[in-house]
Amino acid sequence: MIISSCPLRISLFGGSTDNPYFVEKYGKGSVISFTSNLKTYVTLHEDKLGYNMKGKKYIINYSKREETSYIADIQNELVRIVLNYFGLPPLTVSMTSDAYSQGSGLASSSSYIISFIKGISIINDVRMTDIEICKLAYELELEMNPYCGYQDPYGCGIGGFKRIDFEKGGTVRYDFLSTNLFDTYDMHLVFTGVTRNSKNVLKSVTDNLHKIKPLLKTVDEAYDSLMKNDSERFLFYLNKSWEQKKSTTSAVTENETIRIMDKALEENESVIAHKLCGAGNGGFFLVFSKANNLKIPYESVRIEVSPNGVIGKCL
Repeated sequence: MIISSCPLRISLFGGSTDNPYFVEKYGKGSVISFTSNLKTYVTLHEDKLGYNMKGKKYIINYSKREETSYIADIQNELVRIVLNYFGLPPLTVSMTSDAYSQGSGLASSSSYIISFIKGISIINDVRMTDIEICKLAYELELEMNPYCGYQDPYGCGIGGFKRIDFEKGGTVRYDFLSTNLFDTYDMHLVFTGVTRNSKNVLKSVTDNLHKIKPLLKTVDEAYDSLMKNDSERFLFYLNKSWEQKKSTTSAVTENETIRIMDKALEENESVIAHKLCGAGNGGFFLVFSKANNLKIPYESVRIEVSPNGVIGKCL
């Protein structure tokens, strides 16, 4: 049995500038993000005398259970695309996560694909670097969502707190950052209860590329404040970036629940900065507060930066 895991990524700045159409038009996109201590997990197992070897069945376990003889009949699009790419014989696949994964804004699809590829590379005894895994994960995810940004796989598969620059032509550059900021402030995720298909939001963003450009400057400003150890300024720019993101398209906060929670967090005195994770209009809010000082009328979970990216092992 192979078990692999990959962190869920939290994007702080530059979301939407990693849009492939934006990078193609303006030559560059840039994000500041980190891998969290929340992960996805994939287990792969080929039995000796059972559903796989004897029954010639693929068994897929997630929020549902699938049993089928052919990869093409697998309903889970992510699993079907990955298994089809590698052409694996019948086996059992199980998928689970530390957080709600559908429409979460935490790049769970990318995280799952990366976990999947890592596990298969171990099965096939093929050495793949983490960057090679991220690159392939992005190519496979484009089959599910043509508007998928670069930051999701490249942000999940490589651990730590970092700035990632995406250049026209496919070059990806990493600048790993100090985590001193997180010694003073707590980060919490607040689930909105709203899930969505990010395709619709990302399509709307793609239709408004000119509105995204100011976010690039804010990435630079936030990066500069971090280099100067000015945490307060860094969080000021986080709020600024969230306001800019909302102005790119109304689809980001189309849902009324999102707008109500956004206003409540903005007016809460214990909240220093907040933003909606991912494309928008659902999933999780990320909230910054002074250490042990968050007082909000919503359930939340405290998260931390994880230095680790994708991992896998044979049991």
